[in-house]
Amino acid sequence: MVSELQKKIIQEMKVQPDIDPEKEIRRSVDFLKEYLLQNAFLKTMVLGISGGQDSTLAGKLAQMAAEELREETGNEDYKFIAVRLPYGEQSDESDAIAAVSWINPDESLSVNIKPSVDACTEAVANSGVTLSDFNEGNIKARMRMIVQYAIAGENSGIVIGTDHPAENITGFFTKYGDGGSDILPLFRLNKRQGKALLQKLGAPENLIKKIPIADLEDDKPAQPDEEALGVTYNQIDDYLEGKEVSKEAAEKIETWYRKSKHKRHMPITIFDDFWKKNV
Repeated sequence: MVSELQKKIIQEMKVQPDIDPEKEIRRSVDFLKEYLLQNAFLKTMVLGISGGQDSTLAGKLAQMAAEELREETGNEDYKFIAVRLPYGEQSDESDAIAAVSWINPDESLSVNIKPSVDACTEAVANSGVTLSDFNEGNIKARMRMIVQYAIAGENSGIVIGTDHPAENITGFFTKYGDGGSDILPLFRLNKRQGKALLQKLGAPENLIKKIPIADLEDDKPAQPDEEALGVTYNQIDDYLEGKEVSKEAAEKIETWYRKSKHKRHMPITIFDDFWKKNV
Protein backbone atom coordinates (compact mmCIF):
# COMPACT_ATOMS: atom_id res chain seq x y z
CA MET A 1 0.00 0.00 0.00
CA VAL A 2 1.30 3.45 -0.94
CA SER A 3 1.90 5.56 2.18
CA GLU A 4 0.95 9.20 2.65
CA LEU A 5 4.64 10.14 2.68
CA GLN A 6 5.18 8.37 -0.63
CA LYS A 7 2.24 10.26 -2.11
CA LYS A 8 3.67 13.54 -0.76
CA ILE A 9 7.09 12.84 -2.24
CA ILE A 10 5.65 11.88 -5.64
CA GLN A 11 3.68 15.13 -5.71
CA GLU A 12 6.79 17.11 -4.76
CA MET A 13 8.94 15.42 -7.41
CA LYS A 14 6.27 15.75 -10.14
CA VAL A 15 6.84 12.23 -11.49
CA GLN A 16 4.15 10.69 -13.67
CA PRO A 17 3.81 6.88 -13.73
CA ASP A 18 3.73 6.83 -17.54
CA ILE A 19 5.19 9.22 -20.11
CA ASP A 20 5.36 9.70 -23.84
CA PRO A 21 9.11 10.11 -24.51
CA GLU A 22 8.55 12.12 -27.69
CA LYS A 23 6.27 14.58 -25.89
CA GLU A 24 8.69 14.93 -22.99
CA ILE A 25 11.57 15.63 -25.37
CA ARG A 26 9.51 18.38 -26.96
CA ARG A 27 8.49 19.69 -23.57
CA SER A 28 12.10 20.00 -22.37
CA VAL A 29 13.38 21.59 -25.57
CA ASP A 30 10.56 24.13 -25.58
CA PHE A 31 11.20 24.85 -21.91
CA LEU A 32 14.84 25.72 -22.61
CA LYS A 33 13.93 27.82 -25.63
CA GLU A 34 11.22 29.76 -23.81
CA TYR A 35 13.55 30.56 -20.91
CA LEU A 36 16.12 32.10 -23.24
CA LEU A 37 13.49 33.97 -25.23
CA GLN A 38 12.00 35.42 -22.06
CA ASN A 39 15.45 36.64 -21.02
CA ALA A 40 16.68 38.37 -24.15
CA PHE A 41 20.19 39.01 -22.83
CA LEU A 42 20.84 35.25 -22.57
CA LYS A 43 22.13 33.44 -25.63
CA THR A 44 24.18 30.49 -24.43
CA MET A 45 23.63 27.25 -22.52
CA VAL A 46 26.54 25.59 -20.72
CA LEU A 47 26.74 22.06 -19.33
CA GLY A 48 29.47 19.77 -18.08
CA ILE A 49 29.42 16.44 -19.90
CA SER A 50 30.57 13.45 -17.86
CA GLY A 51 29.54 10.64 -20.18
CA GLY A 52 26.72 9.61 -17.85
CA GLN A 53 23.05 9.31 -18.76
CA ASP A 54 21.87 12.59 -17.27
CA SER A 55 24.39 15.02 -18.77
CA THR A 56 24.22 13.20 -22.12
CA LEU A 57 20.45 13.67 -22.24
CA ALA A 58 20.45 17.26 -20.99
CA GLY A 59 23.22 18.15 -23.41
CA LYS A 60 21.36 16.75 -26.40
CA LEU A 61 18.20 18.62 -25.44
CA ALA A 62 20.18 21.85 -25.08
CA GLN A 63 21.81 21.41 -28.49
CA MET A 64 18.40 20.81 -30.05
CA ALA A 65 17.08 23.96 -28.38
CA ALA A 66 20.01 26.07 -29.63
CA GLU A 67 19.63 24.83 -33.19
CA GLU A 68 15.89 25.51 -33.21
CA LEU A 69 16.37 28.99 -31.74
CA ARG A 70 18.85 29.92 -34.46
CA GLU A 71 16.53 28.65 -37.16
CA GLU A 72 13.38 30.25 -35.74
CA THR A 73 14.85 33.65 -34.81
CA GLY A 74 17.62 34.04 -37.37
CA ASN A 75 19.93 34.95 -34.47
CA GLU A 76 23.18 33.01 -34.77
CA ASP A 77 24.26 33.99 -31.25
CA TYR A 78 22.26 31.16 -29.68
CA LYS A 79 24.55 28.23 -28.89
CA PHE A 80 25.27 25.31 -26.59
CA ILE A 81 28.70 24.80 -25.04
CA ALA A 82 29.59 21.32 -23.81
CA VAL A 83 32.38 21.23 -21.23
CA ARG A 84 34.42 18.23 -20.20
CA LEU A 85 35.68 18.69 -16.65
CA PRO A 86 38.09 15.88 -15.77
CA TYR A 87 40.06 15.71 -12.57
CA GLY A 88 43.37 14.72 -14.13
CA GLU A 89 42.72 11.58 -16.11
CA GLN A 90 39.05 10.61 -16.13
CA SER A 91 38.57 6.86 -15.69
CA ASP A 92 35.65 6.81 -18.11
CA GLU A 93 36.99 9.47 -20.46
CA SER A 94 35.98 7.44 -23.51
CA ASP A 95 32.33 7.71 -22.45
CA ALA A 96 32.60 11.49 -22.06
CA ILE A 97 34.18 11.78 -25.50
CA ALA A 98 31.48 9.53 -26.99
CA ALA A 99 28.74 11.61 -25.37
CA VAL A 100 30.15 14.88 -26.72
CA SER A 101 30.48 13.32 -30.16
CA TRP A 102 26.85 12.18 -30.14
CA ILE A 103 25.54 15.50 -28.83
CA ASN A 104 27.56 17.34 -31.49
CA PRO A 105 27.58 20.65 -29.59
CA ASP A 106 28.10 24.05 -31.13
CA GLU A 107 31.24 24.38 -29.05
CA SER A 108 33.21 21.89 -26.98
CA LEU A 109 35.73 22.75 -24.27
CA SER A 110 37.84 20.75 -21.83
CA VAL A 111 39.00 22.12 -18.49
CA ASN A 112 41.16 20.05 -16.17
CA ILE A 113 40.02 20.92 -12.64
CA LYS A 114 42.86 19.07 -10.88
CA PRO A 115 45.24 22.02 -10.36
CA SER A 116 42.54 24.23 -8.85
CA VAL A 117 41.06 21.45 -6.70
CA ASP A 118 44.47 20.42 -5.39
CA ALA A 119 45.37 24.05 -4.66
CA CYS A 120 42.14 24.48 -2.71
CA THR A 121 42.55 21.31 -0.65
CA GLU A 122 46.20 22.17 0.07
CA ALA A 123 45.25 25.68 1.21
CA VAL A 124 42.63 24.28 3.57
CA ALA A 125 45.08 21.67 4.88
CA ASN A 126 47.66 24.40 5.49
CA SER A 127 45.11 26.15 7.72
CA GLY A 128 45.08 23.11 9.97
CA VAL A 129 41.87 21.49 8.73
CA THR A 130 42.13 17.90 7.55
CA LEU A 131 39.60 17.17 4.82
CA SER A 132 37.98 13.77 4.42
CA ASP A 133 37.99 12.09 1.03
CA PHE A 134 34.25 12.72 0.90
CA ASN A 135 34.66 16.48 1.37
CA GLU A 136 37.48 16.59 -1.16
CA GLY A 137 35.03 14.99 -3.58
CA ASN A 138 32.56 17.78 -2.92
CA ILE A 139 35.27 20.32 -3.75
CA LYS A 140 35.63 18.65 -7.15
CA ALA A 141 31.89 18.96 -7.77
CA ARG A 142 31.86 22.60 -6.70
CA MET A 143 34.93 23.44 -8.77
CA ARG A 144 33.19 22.03 -11.83
CA MET A 145 30.27 24.35 -11.20
CA ILE A 146 32.63 27.33 -10.74
CA VAL A 147 34.11 26.60 -14.16
CA GLN A 148 30.72 26.27 -15.81
CA TYR A 149 29.53 29.58 -14.38
CA ALA A 150 32.77 31.27 -15.46
CA ILE A 151 32.21 30.09 -19.03
CA ALA A 152 28.53 31.03 -18.92
CA GLY A 153 29.39 34.46 -17.56
CA GLU A 154 31.68 35.16 -20.50
CA ASN A 155 29.08 34.02 -23.01
CA SER A 156 25.84 35.64 -21.80
CA GLY A 157 24.79 32.20 -20.72
CA ILE A 158 23.07 29.97 -18.23
CA VAL A 159 24.22 26.77 -16.60
CA ILE A 160 22.05 23.72 -17.16
CA GLY A 161 21.56 21.33 -14.27
CA THR A 162 20.95 17.59 -14.56
CA ASP A 163 19.05 17.10 -11.32
CA HIS A 164 16.07 14.77 -11.58
CA PRO A 165 13.72 13.13 -9.04
CA ALA A 166 15.68 9.88 -8.64
CA GLU A 167 18.68 11.91 -7.44
CA ASN A 168 16.71 14.69 -5.80
CA ILE A 169 14.74 12.37 -3.52
CA THR A 170 17.96 10.91 -2.09
CA GLY A 171 19.99 14.12 -2.07
CA PHE A 172 22.54 12.38 -4.26
CA PHE A 173 24.13 15.60 -5.44
CA THR A 174 26.57 18.13 -4.03
CA LYS A 175 25.03 21.23 -2.56
CA TYR A 176 26.23 24.19 -4.65
CA GLY A 177 28.11 21.74 -6.84
CA ASP A 178 26.10 19.78 -9.38
CA GLY A 179 23.12 20.88 -7.30
CA GLY A 180 23.73 24.50 -8.31
CA SER A 181 22.45 25.61 -11.71
CA ASP A 182 19.99 27.90 -13.46
CA ILE A 183 17.56 25.52 -15.12
CA LEU A 184 16.61 21.84 -14.80
CA PRO A 185 15.18 20.38 -18.02
CA LEU A 186 15.07 16.83 -16.61
CA PHE A 187 13.15 17.55 -13.42
CA ARG A 188 9.98 15.38 -13.38
CA LEU A 189 11.70 12.42 -15.09
CA ASN A 190 12.99 9.47 -13.11
CA LYS A 191 15.99 7.41 -14.19
CA ARG A 192 14.19 4.92 -16.45
CA GLN A 193 12.18 7.70 -18.07
CA GLY A 194 15.42 9.53 -18.88
CA LYS A 195 16.65 6.35 -20.55
CA ALA A 196 13.45 6.21 -22.59
CA LEU A 197 14.14 9.74 -23.89
CA LEU A 198 17.69 8.79 -24.84
CA GLN A 199 16.44 5.72 -26.69
CA LYS A 200 13.92 7.85 -28.56
CA LEU A 201 16.71 10.26 -29.52
CA GLY A 202 18.89 7.42 -30.80
CA ALA A 203 21.70 7.66 -28.28
CA PRO A 204 24.45 5.03 -28.36
CA GLU A 205 23.38 1.96 -26.39
CA ASN A 206 26.52 1.94 -24.24
CA LEU A 207 25.72 5.45 -22.96
CA ILE A 208 22.10 4.55 -22.23
CA LYS A 209 23.10 1.44 -20.28
CA LYS A 210 26.11 2.93 -18.51
CA ILE A 211 26.15 2.24 -14.77
CA PRO A 212 25.66 5.57 -12.94
CA ILE A 213 28.73 6.69 -10.96
CA ALA A 214 29.64 9.95 -9.22
CA ASP A 215 33.39 9.19 -9.18
CA LEU A 216 34.24 11.96 -6.68
CA GLU A 217 36.04 10.03 -3.94
CA ASP A 218 39.63 8.90 -4.52
CA ASP A 219 39.21 6.06 -2.01
CA LYS A 220 36.20 4.72 -3.90
CA PRO A 221 36.95 5.25 -7.59
CA ALA A 222 34.06 4.58 -9.96
CA GLN A 223 31.79 3.47 -7.12
CA PRO A 224 28.27 2.85 -8.51
CA ASP A 225 25.59 5.21 -7.21
CA GLU A 226 23.42 2.28 -6.17
CA GLU A 227 26.19 0.88 -3.99
CA ALA A 228 26.60 4.22 -2.23
CA LEU A 229 22.84 4.64 -1.77
CA GLY A 230 22.07 1.11 -0.66
CA VAL A 231 19.05 1.02 -2.95
CA THR A 232 18.67 0.54 -6.70
CA TYR A 233 17.42 3.09 -9.19
CA ASN A 234 14.74 0.62 -10.25
CA GLN A 235 13.45 0.64 -6.68
CA ILE A 236 13.62 4.43 -6.53
CA ASP A 237 11.82 4.70 -9.88
CA ASP A 238 9.12 2.27 -8.75
CA TYR A 239 8.67 4.30 -5.57
CA LEU A 240 8.35 7.55 -7.56
CA GLU A 241 5.84 5.97 -9.93
CA GLY A 242 3.57 5.06 -7.03
CA LYS A 243 4.33 1.37 -7.07
CA GLU A 244 4.85 -0.73 -3.99
CA VAL A 245 8.45 -1.48 -3.08
CA SER A 246 9.87 -3.61 -0.30
CA LYS A 247 9.69 -2.22 3.23
CA GLU A 248 13.49 -2.09 3.35
CA ALA A 249 13.74 -0.12 0.10
CA ALA A 250 11.01 2.32 1.15
CA GLU A 251 12.70 2.94 4.50
CA LYS A 252 16.06 3.53 2.82
CA ILE A 253 14.58 5.98 0.28
CA GLU A 254 12.62 7.87 2.93
CA THR A 255 15.64 8.04 5.24
CA TRP A 256 17.70 9.61 2.44
CA TYR A 257 14.81 11.98 1.71
CA ARG A 258 14.69 13.19 5.31
CA LYS A 259 18.46 13.49 5.69
CA SER A 260 18.81 15.50 2.48
CA LYS A 261 15.90 17.85 3.16
CA HIS A 262 18.21 20.87 3.56
CA LYS A 263 19.60 20.37 0.04
CA ARG A 264 16.21 20.99 -1.54
CA HIS A 265 15.68 24.37 0.11
CA MET A 266 17.11 27.80 -0.49
CA PRO A 267 19.22 29.32 2.33
CA ILE A 268 17.16 29.66 5.50
CA THR A 269 16.11 33.08 6.77
CA ILE A 270 14.57 34.15 10.05
CA PHE A 271 11.18 34.11 8.31
CA ASP A 272 11.34 30.41 7.39
CA ASP A 273 9.87 27.73 9.60
CA PHE A 274 11.31 25.03 7.37
CA TRP A 275 13.99 24.06 9.86
CA LYS A 276 11.41 23.47 12.64
CA LYS A 277 9.42 20.92 10.69
CA ASN A 278 9.98 17.21 10.47
CA VAL A 279 8.65 15.12 7.62
